[in-house]
Amino acid sequence: MSRLIIVSNRIPGKSPAAGGLAVALKKTLSTRDGFWFGWSGSFSEKPEKKARFETIDGLRIGQIDLTRADHAAYYAGFSNSILWPAFHLRLDLTDIQSHWYEGYRGVNAQFADALVEEIEPGDIIWVHDYHLIPLATELRRRNIRNRIGFYLHIPFPTPDALNAIPHHEDLLKDLVAYDLVGFQAHRDLVAFNEFIAHEQIVAETGGKPFVVDPGDTVLDVFPIGSDPEAFARLGKSAAAQKMYNRVARGLNGRALVLGVDRLDYSKGLPQRISAYEKLLENNASLRRTVHMIQIAPPSRDTIKEYQVISDELDSAVGRVIGKFSEPDWLPLTYVKRAYGQASLAGLYRLARVGLVTPLRDGMNLVAHEYVGAQDPEDPGVLVLSRFAGAAEIFHDALIINPFDTDETAEAMRQALVMPLEERKQRWRNLMDAAQEHNVDNWAESYLDALAHGHAASSPGDDDTPGTRPHATTHGAAGKPGTPRTSIASRMPFFPWLRSVFS
Repeated sequence: MSRLIIVSNRIPGKSPAAGGLAVALKKTLSTRDGFWFGWSGSFSEKPEKKARFETIDGLRIGQIDLTRADHAAYYAGFSNSILWPAFHLRLDLTDIQSHWYEGYRGVNAQFADALVEEIEPGDIIWVHDYHLIPLATELRRRNIRNRIGFYLHIPFPTPDALNAIPHHEDLLKDLVAYDLVGFQAHRDLVAFNEFIAHEQIVAETGGKPFVVDPGDTVLDVFPIGSDPEAFARLGKSAAAQKMYNRVARGLNGRALVLGVDRLDYSKGLPQRISAYEKLLENNASLRRTVHMIQIAPPSRDTIKEYQVISDELDSAVGRVIGKFSEPDWLPLTYVKRAYGQASLAGLYRLARVGLVTPLRDGMNLVAHEYVGAQDPEDPGVLVLSRFAGAAEIFHDALIINPFDTDETAEAMRQALVMPLEERKQRWRNLMDAAQEHNVDNWAESYLDALAHGHAASSPGDDDTPGTRPHATTHGAAGKPGTPRTSIASRMPFFPWLRSVFS
């Protein structure tokens, strides 16, 4: 079996991994020969060009330090003040500084310099997320001809948002330097194809389009998952039970409404608190029978926009507490720190309502974890934003528009009063979907497609004679191993696109 090299902005630390990506990839790499490479989390006076290695939790980890100036331009600057808001359709929050792009590409070149000495013929390289879009281009410039794949963990932007990103033409060329580009959801592949179609329309109307030639690059959809069986076991562990019992005593029979998110403007937290406020306003009988816990540890708190969302959330929480609290009842608890997976599993298992209501999100593994941790005999109800990638597979959640606080409040009410049998049936269907899209299937499907140079397939795929293959989608029941099909054969809901790619 070929060695696997995983590359991401950050490497796994010596403490247990908490994030969904870290947990998923550590599990994948633990079954293969290879190493994980990324930024160490430390700074140096001069850019490091040579990787240093250590063993962490049984994995071989390669790392380099960055200078503070390079990290500021690459991470806080171009990655998180331009790419992150634009990919999440928050162009109003982009802060464009021209020198950040130079730093962004410089760090990608630094990664490539450190990696090139460690890559062996036959190695498969798997690059993760928006921080490292140019990495394949940099490796190709250094004469690396290995199979290189890229996986985007956040949504792909619409054509207008993509056009607003400085140097987006270079970034698209960087994407097609990979052998395989994986997206979280079908809407992301559609957005990529819409950009190509838009440029074709520009050409047909006499303009000067930007032409991106995918060549042999495959673009496909691989919904990431969690390990639902492991979360089911974790939900019954001693540590989870300790948290469950501790919070249950405090609730004193009240139903728990739970949100677990990073403190980020993409998560829709102020809107969520406003929806809970409307739930209490419109349903006086539910007051004193329900309690909401929102866990939101800070992230990127040196960036101005994150300080703003923190203040906005503080204000919303204070408003609800002041408006509805009684001497013997608080409607809401807001916690600004992270918890380990076992503690979260206990909270998930206790919660009658799990709120996953981002304004825009890649997949959102909290939805998977919540489903996995439920008690099959008394499961909770998942309230899920239609703008999370998880909505494409979790059809038995209560799907809502997070911008519509009345709709979200009504979904919470429905979840709180839902009969047990309906809750059990919905949960069973959600668990089936979580098991089908578990992390092992995700990684196996992606790596098989990367290693063998094909796309995953969907039922009913066919090859269109005489049509150059560009990109495909990956259906829920799809299995790798089928030859690529054309964009034109995959556009039943977008007939105008079929004509562009025919």
